Amino acid sequence: MISLFVELMPVGIMQGLILSLVALGVFIPFRILNFPDLTAEGSYPLGAIMCASLVASGVNPILATGVAVFCAGCMGIGTAVVHITLKVNTLLAGIIITTMAYSIDLRIMGKPNLALFDHVTIFTWIGESPLAKDMFLLSIIGTAILLLFFFLKTEKGLRLRAVGYNPLFAQHQGIKLTSYTILGLFAGNALCGLAGSFMVQVQEYADVGMGVGMVIHALAALMIGESLIRSKTMISQLMAPFVGALVYQQIQGLALAFGLEPSDLKLFTGCIVLGVIAFRRSVHKEGFLS
Repeated sequence: MISLFVELMPVGIMQGLILSLVALGVFIPFRILNFPDLTAEGSYPLGAIMCASLVASGVNPILATGVAVFCAGCMGIGTAVVHITLKVNTLLAGIIITTMAYSIDLRIMGKPNLALFDHVTIFTWIGESPLAKDMFLLSIIGTAILLLFFFLKTEKGLRLRAVGYNPLFAQHQGIKLTSYTILGLFAGNALCGLAGSFMVQVQEYADVGMGVGMVIHALAALMIGESLIRSKTMISQLMAPFVGALVYQQIQGLALAFGLEPSDLKLFTGCIVLGVIAFRRSVHKEGFLS
């Protein structure tokens, strides 16, 4: 059992690093904008499929990743527009856009899955060393966290936070709620698309159903991180998705080592989320968690 867990640990670290980008992408609408959003369920596979299709067509993998990130971000814009213009519930707007994106994914690939084994990716340039891949992903995550941290300290960043914290007050101050909602959802889903594009280049395989359950995985990681990091400073809040994703993936590896089947992991993830919610609620009632 222990040996199996040790064998799974390097894979778990790499997957945790990629998941942390999704968790950070989910953090923006859920925590900063107070906008419950399920679009990550569609923007993650869209980013992966767009990147895989472009790489398979011979496009430079860096350019393919950039296009994938932009397209995934546009899904967030679509959700924001549907919610704002048609007054559709935030969760329902995300579900509608995600459902529509499934057909787009199939159109882009032309088939349910696509292999990249014979194509050059970013991770082909990095090499086979897991440590080199982890360091590359860590540098990307660190850059994303720092950029987001410094942006949230700017005037526009403070306006974005105000829109989520008190939209009525923000509107009275002349802040355009529509513009900042669109900005936040674009940024969040762009990060999810970046994670998808990295995942497909790591595993060299894209599948139209690879985004199923991604939001619940990201939420589990986010909630675990927030439970471990109690500080309310901005940098600690931004670090919570990163820490939570790494811990969450190791918990999954431990579950597999104990004999849990891979098909059981989504049930296991749901139980983790419910457990964290119950724990945080009980701690809150006891006065230890604000």
